[in-house]
Amino acid sequence: MTDDLEEEEFDPEEYDDLEMLEILETIRDDMEELGLRTLDEVIERIEELHRKLENQHKEF
Repeated sequence: MTDDLEEEEFDPEEYDDLEMLEILETIRDDMEELGLRTLDEVIERIEELHRKLENQHKEF
C-alpha cells in the first residue's frame, strides 16, 4: 500500500523542476567562483580562452 501511495505522489513535472533547480544552482555557484555575474561575461570569457588557445597552437 505504501508503494501505491508513493507512485501516486510522484510528479514528473516536479522532478523536472527540481532537476532544473539543481542545474541552475550549480551554474550560479560556478559563476560566483569564477567571478562572473552575467551571461555576457561568461560568453566573453569563453571567447578569450578560445583566442588564447588558438594562439598557443599557432606557436607550435
